[in-house]
Amino acid sequence: MKMAPGVLREALIDVDAITENVRHLRALTGAEVIAVVKAEGYGHGSHRAAVAALRGGATRIGVSDIAEALALRRAGIRAPIFAWLHAPGASFDEAVREGIELGISDLDQLLRAGQAATEDRPAAVHLKIETGLSRNGVAPADWRTVFSEAARLERIGRLRVVGLFSHLSNTSLDDDRAALARFEEGVVLAASMGLQPPLRHIAATNAAIALPEARLGCVRIGIGLYGVSPLADRTPADLGLRPAMTLRGAVAAVRRVPAGTGVSYGYDYRTPADTTLALVPLGYADGVPRQASGRGPVSINGRRFTVAGRIAMDQFVVDVGDHPVAVGDEVVLFGDPTLGAPSARDWADAADTIDYEIVTRVGPRVPRREVHA
Repeated sequence: MKMAPGVLREALIDVDAITENVRHLRALTGAEVIAVVKAEGYGHGSHRAAVAALRGGATRIGVSDIAEALALRRAGIRAPIFAWLHAPGASFDEAVREGIELGISDLDQLLRAGQAATEDRPAAVHLKIETGLSRNGVAPADWRTVFSEAARLERIGRLRVVGLFSHLSNTSLDDDRAALARFEEGVVLAASMGLQPPLRHIAATNAAIALPEARLGCVRIGIGLYGVSPLADRTPADLGLRPAMTLRGAVAAVRRVPAGTGVSYGYDYRTPADTTLALVPLGYADGVPRQASGRGPVSINGRRFTVAGRIAMDQFVVDVGDHPVAVGDEVVLFGDPTLGAPSARDWADAADTIDYEIVTRVGPRVPRREVHA
């Protein structure tokens, strides 16, 4: 299949897949969905992903930081937006004015949120409880102090506690159940001090699927939104999900070479026989992991090949043997494996990483183009 003239590389984003993945996970979990579109929607485009997820029934959008949240507001997203990672001493004033819900991990953040409130707009917060991941979140020793102050600020109209939340490690079901038990202890203590937020959420995609008792009426769906499986032993298709991103490029050059020809920097690969080499204009500047040199899979004209030699900044080479390949032919790095494409997990395995990283690291030089199934 030929690429469009003048196109070197692109990522096709199937927005309908995002919408359908949300619908499926809502039905599976029976829970409210916070659609996580941080890091430019895991590489898919944060605004695009947010619109598609809301169409699928998500009720809130989750991002990492306030800058991401404000960018979505300016782009027209009016649904509740939740941001939970803050720079030291960051001002919450604009976030509160724009109705951004703030994840709160310590007393200082709580006090600054209360200070940012206005007469007609209290700060909306989700209190994060540390349950064993050892990152941010209110430490158990501080629960009573923080809950008491949150309840006071809520009584005087400076604060509205929307949720209590935490994160799981996904180490094992037993570890996650232990963290869930600690979370429930925090919920009980918060209630005893007058906090009755409408939302509790601890499950991301992994636990939302694999640990039903962690759903708690609200789940944060990140990687599952984009049709990538968080479970090592189950494919997206196994989970009823459809990958939303297809990363592809056009063959930029073809040459016939004799046996023993060195390929790319360092000549890590030398051709074992007379063969044809195809040049693909994607490299580590575009997010193709250099660690997958000599191992990354691609599909050209329906056939599977492997990267030959080192992946460079802008390009890599594929040894296609005697198979017919022409300039302009489509090269699919990853997409929907049910359609014959390599998967993001195939590339993750080749690079000794996780498929989350493969889709998220696709760089800004790669144009995103929306498609509809």
